[in-house]
Amino acid sequence: MSEHNVRMIVLSTDNLDESVRFYCETLGMPLKFRDGDHFAALDGGTITVALATAVDHPMPGQVVVGIRTADVDSAAKAVEANGGGIVGGPYDHGHERRAVVYDNNGNGLVFYSPLTR
Repeated sequence: MSEHNVRMIVLSTDNLDESVRFYCETLGMPLKFRDGDHFAALDGGTITVALATAVDHPMPGQVVVGIRTADVDSAAKAVEANGGGIVGGPYDHGHERRAVVYDNNGNGLVFYSPLTR
């Protein structure tokens, strides 16, 4: 089994209300939680579908894959060493350690790991 688990897809939106309505009513995805007018998480089965405005989106305008990993720092270094790049981090954010990176083709990834306190 991989040490990296794809757990989330982050999509951009300029209108969170419209996007939540579309995914909940049209596609039947239950709302897991919402943070104001800038972020919502929907239950996509084994994957969380996140809708984010530029306020909370790690790379606004792009689809970003959220990958849970045990070692955010090593994952970010490996990406950078193999043709990708680091946009932000690694850094602690709220309840998790996070790094925003792009792969060797410019696709956005967010590595994250829960902080232990």
